[in-house]
Amino acid sequence: MFPKVPCFMLSRIFLFAALLTLVLAMTGCSTIDSRIREKSAVFAALDAPTQDKIRLGRIEVGFSTDLVYMSHGAPDERLTTTSATGTDETWIYNSYRQEYLGSALVGYRRYVVIDPKTRQPIVYFEPVYDSIYRERVEERIRIIFKGGKVEAIEQVKR
Repeated sequence: MFPKVPCFMLSRIFLFAALLTLVLAMTGCSTIDSRIREKSAVFAALDAPTQDKIRLGRIEVGFSTDLVYMSHGAPDERLTTTSATGTDETWIYNSYRQEYLGSALVGYRRYVVIDPKTRQPIVYFEPVYDSIYRERVEERIRIIFKGGKVEAIEQVKR
């Protein structure tokens, strides 16, 4: 049914697919180190304890937007609040996961068996079920900036 493919070709195809997957995975991720390299001038001007906090992914009240970006990356959402006291910016970081909801009937599979005695086809139908998942987005952390500095950090306790 399928054409025969030599083993050396299969290994090359597999190697190519693995390398392509690795390259795509690495280019899509923003790590703390890559963000530090991106903002190297800002990072170099910091004192050692603050640099350690950023490397560990920690933030504190008083950090600038650059420091929060280096520590946590780009936010999933940005909100701007304008009030009588001025404009505040809020960065929201979410966590994403899939939630299993169960399985559902999606149709029937038909298969045919030849009866050995009568040589007549017998048609069987069996149900086909598929797992149902839902994307779940939960707010993980909310950082409120006033005047470009962190004023408040809100985290969900679990």
